[in-house]
Amino acid sequence: MQKTTETGALRGASLQRKSKLKRQRSLASANDRAYLLMVLPAMLVYAVFFLYPTLTNFRYAFYRWDGFLEAEFVGFENFIRAFTNDDVLLKVLGNNIEFSLLVVIFQTSLALLFAIFLVKNTKTSLALRTLYFFPTILSSVSVALVWQFLYSPTFGPINTFFRSVGLDFLALQWIGSETITLRALAFTQVWFHTGQMIVIYIAGLQQIPKELYEAAEVDGASRWQQFKSVTWPMALPTTAVVMAYTTIQSFRAFDLIFTMTSGGPNDSTSILVTRIYLSAFNDLQFGYAATQSIFLVVFIVLLTGLQRRIFRARD
Repeated sequence: MQKTTETGALRGASLQRKSKLKRQRSLASANDRAYLLMVLPAMLVYAVFFLYPTLTNFRYAFYRWDGFLEAEFVGFENFIRAFTNDDVLLKVLGNNIEFSLLVVIFQTSLALLFAIFLVKNTKTSLALRTLYFFPTILSSVSVALVWQFLYSPTFGPINTFFRSVGLDFLALQWIGSETITLRALAFTQVWFHTGQMIVIYIAGLQQIPKELYEAAEVDGASRWQQFKSVTWPMALPTTAVVMAYTTIQSFRAFDLIFTMTSGGPNDSTSILVTRIYLSAFNDLQFGYAATQSIFLVVFIVLLTGLQRRIFRARD
C-alpha cells in the first residue's frame, strides 16, 4: 500500500516536471517568435538594401553590360582585364595605397598625440575635444568645397598668405598638380576625421589603470618612458581599431576626392572608388565596375586582416 502511494507520488511529480518543462518550452518558443518579429524589419531592410545589391553586383562582375542593353555573359574576362590589361587601374591602386598610407600614418599619430593631452576631463580639454570633433559632423561635400576654396591658386587664403609674407615659392597649384594634389587631399582627409579618432583614443586611454603610471613615477620613469612602457602597449587594441577604421575611411573617400578633383589631373588623384564610379557612369561599363568593386572589397579585407594579425602578434 505504501509502495503504491510512493509510486503515485513519483508519477505525479514526474508529470508536474514534464508539464513545467512543456510550459517553459512553449514560453521560450513564444519568446523566439517575438524576437524574430522584432528583428525581421531590420533583416528585411538589410536584405533589400545590402544583401541583394551585393549579390547582384557579384553576378554582374561576370557580364558585359552598359546599363541599357541586355547583359552578355563573359565569364572571367573582366577579372583577367583588371589584372593584366588595365594600366589605369594599376595607377589608381598605387594612388589609393599612397593616399591610405599618408592618411593612416598622420591621422593615427595626430589622434594619439592630441588624445594624450586631452585625456583629462577638464573644461579646456572638453572644449578642445568639441572643437576638434566638429569637422566630422560636416558633410564630405561641404568640407571638399571649403578646402577647394582654401587651395585655390589665385584667390585661396593659403596662397594669399604665402605671397603676403614673401614666400611666393610656396604658393603652389595645390589641386592642379599631378605631384602634390594627392598629398593635399590626404591632408584634407586627415583634418576631416582626426577629431573622430581622438575621441576613440581618449576612450581607450581612460581605461588604462592609473596605478601603472603611479608605479612608473615611483620607479623614476620619465614622460617618454611612461608612454613607451605603459601608454603605447596598453593603447595597442585601440590603435588597431583606429587604424582599421581609418584605412576603410581612406578607401571610401569618394565624396571628398570627386568633389575636389574628380580624380584629375590625369588620374593622379583617382582612387578605386572614383575609378569604379567613372567606369560605370562615364564609360558605361557596369560589369567591369562590378569587378573592380569586388577587387576593392577583397583588398580592404586583406589589408585590415593583415593589420589585425600584426597588432595581435605585438599584443
